[in-house]
Amino acid sequence: MQHFSSGLWTPLLAYAISVIGSLIGLSCMSRARNEDGRRSKVLWTIFGAFAIGGVAIWLMHFIAMLGFEVTSGTVKYSAPLTALSALIAVGVVGVGLSIVTLLRVTPVRLVGAGVLAGLGVAGMHYMGMSAIRFQGELSYDTGLVVLSCVIAVAAATAAFWFTLVVKTTLARVAAGLVMGVAVTGMHFTGMAAVNVEPDMTIPTPVGTDVFDLVFPVFLLGGLVVAVLLWTLFTSENDPLGEPADGLR
Repeated sequence: MQHFSSGLWTPLLAYAISVIGSLIGLSCMSRARNEDGRRSKVLWTIFGAFAIGGVAIWLMHFIAMLGFEVTSGTVKYSAPLTALSALIAVGVVGVGLSIVTLLRVTPVRLVGAGVLAGLGVAGMHYMGMSAIRFQGELSYDTGLVVLSCVIAVAAATAAFWFTLVVKTTLARVAAGLVMGVAVTGMHFTGMAAVNVEPDMTIPTPVGTDVFDLVFPVFLLGGLVVAVLLWTLFTSENDPLGEPADGLR
């Protein structure tokens, strides 16, 4: 089993994608808090969920998985489970963001949002891993699985806190970097927990190659990023301006 069979470019690109998606999502989150109308708040929250859940989490995961290889055979993926993992990422992160953007923020709600967003990262990861098909079985080190979830929750909560409390563009960038660490750190901690048990008696796997999954989604992710950036920078308010009020 290898995690970096394609070289260091896969984890570096995965981290860069995660940071870009996180920065856009957190800017959408700030816009949602600055809007007066509830409809606008909901719309920006949905944008943020797609940026963070779809790009920063889901797309990052499968770019990083380009480096995953089982030396005993071919690795395929179940397309339906892969699609379900995307829905989990966007949906759960969207609920977490809505706590911060649509409700009066308190420390308890902030932690709740971080927990939901972090669990969204973890849930997407392990659902995506369940889509793997090869001649063998996957098992996990329980301790590292728990650690991966803790990393995701702690870093997501910290990123939300930075965005809400610190009123500078530099802080927003720092929050995006923290979210990138949350996603990629959780991913590779989770991958460190993986144990592969080859079983050549299992039929050759049927499914989709990871590149065939990533390439069209990468193009779609690029389109999503372009649309969100256009929306942010052509809207009335500066997306990198000061966020709304912090914790009350």
